[in-house]
Amino acid sequence: MPIPQDLDLIARQESELHLPAFDPDTAWRLGNSLRDLAISRAQSIVIDIRRFGQPHQPLFYTALAGTTPDNQRWVQRKVNVVARFHRSSYAIGLELAHSGRTFEDRYNLPEADYAAHGGCFPIHVHHAGIIGAITVSGLPQREDHNLVVEALCLELHLDHATLRLPAE
Repeated sequence: MPIPQDLDLIARQESELHLPAFDPDTAWRLGNSLRDLAISRAQSIVIDIRRFGQPHQPLFYTALAGTTPDNQRWVQRKVNVVARFHRSSYAIGLELAHSGRTFEDRYNLPEADYAAHGGCFPIHVHHAGIIGAITVSGLPQREDHNLVVEALCLELHLDHATLRLPAE
């Protein structure tokens, strides 16, 4: 799918995947949903769900078999993108790819600290705004992104088929 169509669908995801509320129990459900999906598909991923603040508050974290400490570093870099821009890390990466610019060139921020790659999605709560992020690392970036969207759709009882990005 061409980048402009991907960006349109991600904008739709970002506008529709809003939670009515969010607390540690919600984080636990989302994290376990992601974990169950990954295990059923034999995927090696790290899952991180956190609330923003100074410092960020981790609410769910797991590293499945086959992951490495590098996956956690990717999580942190993706979270930094979402915390700064309040957009999915994949949307920012696709916008950069479409413009032909690098992250550091466009935003003057070090790529050592920011990863504009798929897998981190803002947690948007009705009447509260963006309050955190849900992140997956370990799959190709498009699959990381789609897995997070799938878990949010399950939590919200939405049809994932209408919101997932098609295979490349």
